[in-house]
Amino acid sequence: MRDSRRIRRMERSRKKLPGLNLTSLMDVFTILVFFLLANSSSSEVLATPKMIKLPSSVVEVKPRETVVIMVSPETVLVQGVAVIDTSDLFVSPNGLIPEITERLSQLERNIIGISTKEIIESKEITVLADKTIPFRVLKKIMLTCTASGYGKISLAVIRKAAQN
Repeated sequence: MRDSRRIRRMERSRKKLPGLNLTSLMDVFTILVFFLLANSSSSEVLATPKMIKLPSSVVEVKPRETVVIMVSPETVLVQGVAVIDTSDLFVSPNGLIPEITERLSQLERNIIGISTKEIIESKEITVLADKTIPFRVLKKIMLTCTASGYGKISLAVIRKAAQN
């Protein structure tokens, strides 16, 4: 009975495994990769450091890429470079801060790449300030930015739900 044709035919058909069509699978993964690459830029532009606690506010527009000034309780950073201690801003009687002016002019001189050039030419600044920093200190920073030719100044906040 072992030699019957039917049994041999059934054994042959059991040994064959259905093959996967890898071409379709690779097409799907390629489309997925392009989709993720195209939409990866829609994430938040500003990453808030842990040392800065931003105030909450209702905002309607996402921030654009600009020159970023971070004001923590300890130090002031312009595009990630520390320029002056925050405690020095509390006691300085002068309205303009020469360290920030120098750093902004240095950024304009050291343009590398098209995106950096567009950011600098937009003459726009975003200030990330800790919520404990008094407004008179922020006013000095904004006055310095305006004197350096940066007319558009935005204050970064944490988005909270709109109240109905």
